Amino acid sequence: MLTLTAVAEDPLVLTQHLSLDNGSEVVFRPLTSADVDHLAAFLEGLSAESRRLSTFDGYDLGAARELCDAIARYDKLRLVLEEVPSGRVVGLLEFSLDLHPSDIARYRRAGIRLTATDCRFGPTLADDYQGRGVGTQVFPLIADVARRFGKRRIILWGGVLTDNPRAIHYYEKQGFRTVGPFVGADGTQALDMILDLHPSRGQQ
Repeated sequence: MLTLTAVAEDPLVLTQHLSLDNGSEVVFRPLTSADVDHLAAFLEGLSAESRRLSTFDGYDLGAARELCDAIARYDKLRLVLEEVPSGRVVGLLEFSLDLHPSDIARYRRAGIRLTATDCRFGPTLADDYQGRGVGTQVFPLIADVARRFGKRRIILWGGVLTDNPRAIHYYEKQGFRTVGPFVGADGTQALDMILDLHPSRGQQ
């Protein structure tokens, strides 16, 4: 089973090349400390709407530095989609391998007991990569990462906003089911969704 330390020491264990339907070539790989500038450009380039739908603490060089400094220090695993050959970061995919008490309590009220084999996940794509099926192409790799960390289910990091039907449809397409609505700390209306990960062929 993979660990955050093992990934930080050898990012190649989770690195894959992918040819997207939009004609782009991308590398799916863990975030590294060398990504600060490209990650800052990614965050700064997100539109106001993309920022509204994301969960980052900031969208500048300082925020990028904080994300890179956090590698293997906490419970977070962050992966990027890197465009080839430009080196541009066009996606940031975040896992939280530990669960927040508020998530545990909320799911318990819905009749679901979250355990250490569950994780949180949240993706953000550059604006020009949204709505093109990129998330669907990448999701099998995301599910595989969760399995390799010993996870059996994925819940959404912060849920999904109820006024984001495109995202809700995307998650449903990947096999997520709705658990129930909730109101976020900032008053936003959101849905909890959960995915049961079936074993990959190599694990069956």
